[in-house]
Parts: sequence; C-alpha cells; structure tokens
Amino acid sequence: MKKEALFCDGTEAYVSPPEPEAGDELQLWFRTAAHDVDEVYLENRELCIPMNKVISNKAFDFYEVKYKLEDKPFRYHFKIRSGNEICYYNKWGAESKLVDYYDFKIVPGFTAPDWAKGAVMYQIYTDRFCNGDPDNDVQTGEYFYIGEQVHHVDDWYRDPQPMDVREFYGGDIQGIIDKLDYLHGLGVEVVYCNPLFVSPSNHKYDTQDYDYIDPHVGKIEVDEGRLLDPGENNNIHADRYRTRTTRKENLEASNRLFIKLVEELHKRGMRIIIDGVFNHCGSFNKWLDRELIYESADGYEVGAFVSPKSPYRNYFLFHRTGENEWPGNGSYDGWWGHDTLPKLNYEDSKELEEYVFGIAKKWVSPPYNVDGWRLDVAADLGRSNEYNHEFWKKFRKAVKEANPHALILAEHYGDPSDWLQGDEWDSVMNYDAFMEPITWFLTGMEKHSDEYRGDLLGNADHFMNAMKHHMANMMTPSLQTAMNQLSNHDHSRFLTRTNHKVGRVGQLGSRAAEEGVSLAVMREAIIMQMTWPGAPTLYYGDEAGLCGFTDPDNRRTYPWGREKRDLINFYREMIQIHRKSLALRKGSIKMLKAEPDLLAYGRFWGNEQIVVIINNSDHLKEVRVPVWQAEVAEGHNMARVMYSYEDGYIGEFEEYIVKEGNISLMMGKKSAIVLKNKKW
Repeated sequence: MKKEALFCDGTEAYVSPPEPEAGDELQLWFRTAAHDVDEVYLENRELCIPMNKVISNKAFDFYEVKYKLEDKPFRYHFKIRSGNEICYYNKWGAESKLVDYYDFKIVPGFTAPDWAKGAVMYQIYTDRFCNGDPDNDVQTGEYFYIGEQVHHVDDWYRDPQPMDVREFYGGDIQGIIDKLDYLHGLGVEVVYCNPLFVSPSNHKYDTQDYDYIDPHVGKIEVDEGRLLDPGENNNIHADRYRTRTTRKENLEASNRLFIKLVEELHKRGMRIIIDGVFNHCGSFNKWLDRELIYESADGYEVGAFVSPKSPYRNYFLFHRTGENEWPGNGSYDGWWGHDTLPKLNYEDSKELEEYVFGIAKKWVSPPYNVDGWRLDVAADLGRSNEYNHEFWKKFRKAVKEANPHALILAEHYGDPSDWLQGDEWDSVMNYDAFMEPITWFLTGMEKHSDEYRGDLLGNADHFMNAMKHHMANMMTPSLQTAMNQLSNHDHSRFLTRTNHKVGRVGQLGSRAAEEGVSLAVMREAIIMQMTWPGAPTLYYGDEAGLCGFTDPDNRRTYPWGREKRDLINFYREMIQIHRKSLALRKGSIKMLKAEPDLLAYGRFWGNEQIVVIINNSDHLKEVRVPVWQAEVAEGHNMARVMYSYEDGYIGEFEEYIVKEGNISLMMGKKSAIVLKNKKW
C-alpha cells in the first residue's frame, strides 16, 4: 500500500458541508494512490460503512460516502485494505494500529466566523503603538499605583524600564486611527487591541470600568483637579485622575472615539477584536474601589472594599466577613494572590454574571459593532472547572445571539479541546500548535528566551510530532481561526530569539536583545506564519524589526521613522501571497519531507497547490520534494513566488520542473521558498 498517498482532513475539500447542522447529510471523501487499495471504510466504534470510488486520475483515487449527521458529536476515522494489509487513517495520519484520540470530529451546529479563517491579524498594545492625541496622556504624578506615582515617558524611543507597568508613552486610539492606512496597506485584515477599558496600568488587564473606554487612550473633554504632591502615596486626592476616569463627559467621548475607530476599520473592509478580562478586575474597579476613586465621585455606588452594604459585595469573595472588617476589607480573593487583581466571584453573584454577559453583548452590538472577543486567562475563570465551562457556554450564547459573526478566541496554554467542543470558544491563541514548535525548530529557544535547547533546534521529527498532536486537539473551524503569532506582549520578540541569548532584560540589558539576531531566520518564520493553517497574527512592530526580551522589554514603542523597511516590505509581500490564496486560507496541509534542519509541506485546495520548503541549516542543500503528495499533477511545473536566503529575498518568478512527481532544487543556508502550481 502506498501510504504516503493516503489523505483526508476536515477542510471543505474532504467534508461537505464543512460546518453541518444536525440532520444534514454529510459527504466525506478519502484519497488513495490510483488503483492501489481494495476497500476504504468510514469507521468508528459504532459503524463501519464501505466507501465508493467516485473519481480517478493518474495519481489518485477518491472515495466518497454519505452519512446523515445526528444531533451529537460525530467521531470517525478510515480503514483501508489492500490485499491482506490493513491500515487506519485519522488526524495523526496512516497507522497500522488505531489510536482513538486522533479521530476526526464534527460537532453539529459548530461554526466559526468565515471572515476569521486565515485572516491576517495585527495585535496592538495601545500605549506603545502611536500617540495621536497628547492631550489625553497620563501625567506624571496623576495617581499612585503599585508602590509609586505614575510617570509619563517623554522620550518615545526610550526602552521600557523594569517596573514598566506604571510608565506611559501616550499611545492611544487616535494614534491607531492615524495609522489605519499604513495597516491597510500592509495587508492587515483584523486589528486585535489589548484591553482598552478604563484601567490604571498601561497594559490594562486590571479593569476599572467595563462600560467605558479609558479616556487616557480615548478623549478627555473635562480635565481639572490637582496632581499628587511629591511623596503622596495614596489616591484620596488624585483629583485629576478622578475627573478623567469618572466624569461621564470623558467616558462618553471616549466611547464615541472608539465607535469612530470601528467605523474607520469597517470602512476599509477591516475588522476589530478587543480584549475581555473577565476572570479578575483591578483594585481600582468601581465595584471594589480600594483606591477610593469613586467614593467622592458623583453618580457611583459605594464600593465593596468600603462598605459591607455595597451592592457589589458579592462580586468578590471576602474571607473575613465581620462588620468590623469594613471599611478597608482587604481579605478578598486575588488572582494568583495579587490584591491588585481581585478575582470575580461569579458563583455567589448572579447579578455579576448577568452584568458581564451584558458587557459581552454590548460591545459586539450597535453602536460599537466589535467583531469579536479575545478572552484573557479564560480557563482560570471561576472557582471550579464545572462552573468555568458553564460560564463560557452562557457567554457564547450571549455573544452569538447579539452578533452571530463575532469571534470568541481565548488565551490558553495546553490542550484546549475541552473548551473547543463547539459550545464555548471558537478558537485560541495558538501557542502549542504554532508559536512553540516553530520557535523550537527555527531557534532552539523557549518562547520567553528562558531556555536554549540545542536538541530541538532543527529537530524536524519533534516539530512534526508536536504539530500533529496539538493540531489534532482542534476541529477544523478552530484550527482555521487560531491566532498564529511569532511574538506577543507576554513573550520575547521572535527576532530576539534568533540570537540564542538566554535571559531577561534585567540580567542582560536591552541592547543584548538586538545583538546577533538573524533576519534570515526571521524571514523563514514569516514564511511559515503566512503559509501555515490559521490566522497569521503580527505583534505590532515585529514587521519593523523590533527586538526585546520578555515582559516588559517586549513592549517597546513602535519605531516610527526608524523601521527596517526591507522587513516591512517582505511582510507586505508575504501577506499578499497569503491573502490571494484560498489554499493558504482554508486548504489542506500535508508534510512532504522532514529531515534535520529541513521541512517541506504542501497546502492545496482544488486547482491551487502551494509547496513551502525551509532549510534552517548553515549549509547549502540539494533538496528533492515529492510534490505529487500535495496533488501537483505531472506536467504542472511549479513557479517560485518567494525565496528568502541569508542576505535577502527574491520575489521574482522562476520555474521549477516537476519530474516523476518530484521537484529538485538547491536551497541556500537559512533559506525558505514558496512555490505554486504554475497553472494556478
């Protein structure tokens, strides 16, 4: 049996309809080598249905079966017989022994937004992207936060300092609006913003008010009140901050500016997803009011830190509940013990639960019309796994009823399959099935730059096995919408990882993050990012050559006027290659070759076939790749659309001859090539 010819996946070429409802008649296809097998069966623990050969060509036979989908998840694999030889095919591939874990799975009624499948996304850490309105900048001494007064950084290009959380550079929503033409020209289709709601930190993962955009990134109409005096170490008299963040004129003006941002994005055919932090809030939050910001502001209820009679008392779990514990009851649960991050107590407050579901609906509905949520530390929400799943089921129902096309994408490390059963999240930030395997293979570095593993650098077997295993944890709609990042705000910049320096900025210093980096390896990673299944997501500034160790060094400002223009142009060209190809957005993937320092894979759908080859070694290599496995037909030569090598890249056409189903070519060291079917 020619096992390398066997193929099936969950894409539209092999499953129709690709996102079926209960009661639909499924059509499933399976591919074998031409005239090579005797029988193919659709099989699971309850059924074994023979498939019919319906299409034959010189290279392949295609088998088909129809199956009426019930109202429960449908798991399946294929059984193939050739003479006395039997093998099974599932998400792992062709194996002589069946492992049920890797069965294909379809959940009736589960759909992910079509616009997000393969969409090019761009993550913006707002304070560090562009300062479009200096009038809303956080002022030095405006308030007291985690041990010191906040500080405005006057030098846009200064590197972040160790305690960066209370330092502000002034990036804002107007700055994003000002740069939309740049993002649109780059090819970005979706903007993902780190949290924008009222919050005292520059990262804004400690929400103060879920109903409003922070005026410090929005619009300040009323700006009065004093700043803190030097040495003042509480916020009782933080009058300027109180005015800015509690006055309705400022809050409503900021929401209006956000509406303008969404409208400007939609006008350009772009979309936006925003960050929702629902596991915890911040100690500044109006429900708790530990900082006494709201106690002397007009129009707000008393906070749960201040009074046991607060309407928000049950929003938090207090461990000391005697009346004499108030005011100033600090015995509430904090996320990972942090009292600045009070954990929200959903189990004891239906009012809190309903409020958050209202927030979930509000921002994806008119007039805001956000296109989706990214959910922070989503698996941590609640006090039990059972409640966590119950919450996210309700959250999905609320969001999808308000906006059926909204994306629900969660931050998650490890196996996400329990949440990707079709009734909770759509997809995840794709660490396990993208960022980590690619980082290990291309750099040998851990994603925080905390470890170097020479045994994983160029280890194609580890890469392939990790990808197969972790991709199997997602159904196809989730895989196609997974956020594929090389860098983000929680990990070191990918370009820095190419220098193999282990450590953090506090030990090594900022300049070490820029020393010895490899643009050639960065371009290899970009090519893989733009040709792998999922939604390729740039972290702002990666395209401009930003470096940085992990938090806070990864949050340097976008280097306007100091960009690496060649890298931006390379990104732009690769984004266009990605966007023009349905095979890259939604097609199948098949590994064609995996050797030390060398990977080759095909992406294909219908008449489109693309082959990607990566040589991550320090040597020139002659490579022979069996492109017939990616359905490149004999006589259909391939054309180069991009070649990156040690000293640069070439996008000009060059033809490669397909001979007996293979192509042979020379690959320079640290190089990558993208080929397409010439007749495509």
